[in-house]
Amino acid sequence: MADMERRIGFVGIILENRESVEAVNHVLSDHAERILARVGLPCRDKGISVITLVVEATTDELGSLTGRLGKIAGISVESALSKQAT
Repeated sequence: MADMERRIGFVGIILENRESVEAVNHVLSDHAERILARVGLPCRDKGISVITLVVEATTDELGSLTGRLGKIAGISVESALSKQAT
């Protein structure tokens, strides 16, 4: 099944609420086996932080990650997967 094949992709996360950092880190820890790289950029003067993840995941795994993140207050999340399976 194509849905079950892992593909390389990214997740972009914008945190506009510092109180949500612990919840975000908890979700990321739960999905750590799918995260290949993580880069965080705090924009302290603007009161936001940006996190970019490189992931290797199925569509279901990516959906689980982004769905949980999207439920956290003050968080915006976008993602994409490559068309080619790894």
